[in-house]
Amino acid sequence: MGTKSLKPRAAFAALAVGKLPRGVLEGIVLKFVLSELEAQKTCLHILAIVFALEVSVGKTNTVMALNNSDVLLPCTFTTCIGFQDLVFTWYFNSTELIYHGKIKSKASEPFLVTRNPRVEFVGSTTGKDNNISIVLKNVEFSDAGKYTCHVKNRKEKNAEHNATIFLTVVQKMVETDNTVTLIIVGVVGGLIGLLILFMLIKRVVLFIIKKTQDGKKECLVSSSGNDNTENGLAGSKAEQKAPPKA
Repeated sequence: MGTKSLKPRAAFAALAVGKLPRGVLEGIVLKFVLSELEAQKTCLHILAIVFALEVSVGKTNTVMALNNSDVLLPCTFTTCIGFQDLVFTWYFNSTELIYHGKIKSKASEPFLVTRNPRVEFVGSTTGKDNNISIVLKNVEFSDAGKYTCHVKNRKEKNAEHNATIFLTVVQKMVETDNTVTLIIVGVVGGLIGLLILFMLIKRVVLFIIKKTQDGKKECLVSSSGNDNTENGLAGSKAEQKAPPKA
């Protein structure tokens, strides 16, 4: 029991002094190697989860379309290790298949398997983005609902992912009334402008007051100097007068 719990380094040391049979050492080393491989396999599995296949329909998952118009349903996918024999599908309300395509590799464009007659593929996967977007033509009110973009990558051990976008169909686009927003923006802008103007006037007034005070100080200094000079001159003249003769 003591030899089985030995670590590889301790096992080699025991073998060197002749205390451990070679067969036991081989068993310990084999067990250690298998445990390291299992740990690496776990790490790779974690990395595969982190960098797995990801599907996106953009920043927002809602689209609004006019009745009898064409609408773009965006979808892109990313994968860290590339793709091979990738399959992508579009479903309406999770059950109705409206587009089914396949992509052999990054070097080839997708090819159609089946589609709804009103659905057209407009994406491309040979460029920078793996774009598998579609356009739904002549939209009707009955087309409103949930559209799911589903991707399955054989190269990632058949990893799958999907993203959903919701379509709303309207008779006419309602213009958003921005009056309140414009009023708020105008008021805030006016207040900021008044604040800047007040700060400017304050700086100008403080500058004028400072200059006025400096001018008064110079005037007082100059006046005081003149007074001292005149007093000195009068004294000297009085001293220069000769005393009256007796």
